Amino acid sequence: MKETAQRLVASSKGILAADESTKTITKMFEAINLTSTPELNKKYRKMLFTAVGIEEFISGVILYNETIRQGLGKILEGKAIIPGIKVDEGLEPFGEGEEEATKGLEGLPERLKEYLEMGAKFTKWRGVFRISDTTPTDSFLEENLGRMVKFAKISQEVGLVPIVEPEILLDGNHTTTRCEEIETKVLKLLFEKLVAEGVDLSSLILKTSMVLPGKDNGVKAAPLEVAKVTVRTLKNSVPSGIAGVVFLSGGQSPNEATDNLNEIEKNLDGISFPLSFSFGRALQEEALNSWKGFDENIKIAQEVFINRARKVFFARKGELT
Repeated sequence: MKETAQRLVASSKGILAADESTKTITKMFEAINLTSTPELNKKYRKMLFTAVGIEEFISGVILYNETIRQGLGKILEGKAIIPGIKVDEGLEPFGEGEEEATKGLEGLPERLKEYLEMGAKFTKWRGVFRISDTTPTDSFLEENLGRMVKFAKISQEVGLVPIVEPEILLDGNHTTTRCEEIETKVLKLLFEKLVAEGVDLSSLILKTSMVLPGKDNGVKAAPLEVAKVTVRTLKNSVPSGIAGVVFLSGGQSPNEATDNLNEIEKNLDGISFPLSFSFGRALQEEALNSWKGFDENIKIAQEVFINRARKVFFARKGELT
C-alpha cells in the first residue's frame, strides 16, 4: 500500500478523477445534448484512457462502479496507470438542516474485496462540508468524519490505499478567511480521528479543496492569495507523515484550477509532503466539449485532453508559463 501511495503522488504526475456517478455524468452529458447510457459512458471514458501519452501525466485514475465492471481498468494497467475506485454511495440527510452525510459503510468490506480482485489498488471516499453562518455543525463533523475514518480503516485492512476527500463546497458567500477557518477545523479533526483509529498515514492520501472564497461572495481570489492561504492551512492541520495531498478542482474552471495549483507549487513554504492534483472537471471539461459524442471528434478531443493534462503537469512543478 505504501508503494502504491508513493506512486500515486510521485514526480509531476497526478490523479484523474473519472468517478462521476450515474447522476453526475447524466448532467454532464445533458449539458452537451447527450443522453447518458452505459455504452456511451464507456465510449467517453475509453476515449480519455486511450489518449496517446496519458501515462506521462497521470499516475492513477479513480473509477466508478460501472466503469471498473466494464473492464476499463485493464486499459490503465496496460499503461502502468494505477486503477482506483470510488466506494462511497453518495449523500443522505443529516439532522433537520441542510447538511448531508456520506453513506456507504454497509457491506463495504465485501465490496472492497471484490474491487481488489478487479484490479483496484486504491479507494476514495468523499464527504461534503457546506459553509454558512451555522454550518458545519459540530455534531455533523463528528458523524461525517467518523464515517470517513471508518472507511479508511476498512480500506487498509483489505489492502487498498484510501483517499479521504473532505470537500469544502464553493457554494455560499463566505470569505477566504472563513474558508480557511473551516477547512483547518475539518482537517485537524479528521487527522485526530485517523490517528486515534490507528490508520497508517504513510499509506493514506488526502484529497482536499484549495482555500477559496464562496462563489457568491463577489470576490475572485488571485492565485498567489489562494496559494499562501492554502499552504498555511495545510501546514496548520496536516501531519508530516502522510503519503501526500492532492487537490480537487471542484467548482473552478480548468484555467483557474491549473493556475492556482501552479502558484501553490511555487509557494510550498516548508511543506514536507508531496502536493499533487486529482482533477475531474478541470481535466475533462474541454475534452468533453470537443467530443460532443461524435466518433469523428475523438482524436481532437484526445489532443485537447492531453494538452490540458500537460499544462497541469507543468503546474504541478510550478513551471507553468
